[in-house]
Amino acid sequence: MEIPERGDCFRADCPARDVFGHVTGRWGGLVLAALLGGTLRFSELRARIGGISEKMLAQTLREFERDGLLIRRQFPEVPPRVEYELTAAGLEVAQRLDHLIGWIQDHVRELVAAQRSHEATSRRASLS
Repeated sequence: MEIPERGDCFRADCPARDVFGHVTGRWGGLVLAALLGGTLRFSELRARIGGISEKMLAQTLREFERDGLLIRRQFPEVPPRVEYELTAAGLEVAQRLDHLIGWIQDHVRELVAAQRSHEATSRRASLS
């Protein structure tokens, strides 16, 4: 497939959709946002992102390395030391995600209230 000049995430065959999935998946945005603070080791990332398994973190980091959003550096030490750092592209997307994360955090009360209201309405409707 020829690489388009500009991606179209709405097309099933567009390579941009894969990257979109990596960035917007359950863990992708959190991994990128965590790396906004600078270079981190695997264990530091895992500690920063509550609930992520080693397997999912490793998979997410591999995807971002492949996508060109982060750099993995391995140092020839015992025990081995591996660090992860955002590329320029990774920094740009992480900054955009950080704004979204901030908005969600700032509006968590109203978002949870809407969820609870919806659940209560759904329960009442199912009892009818």
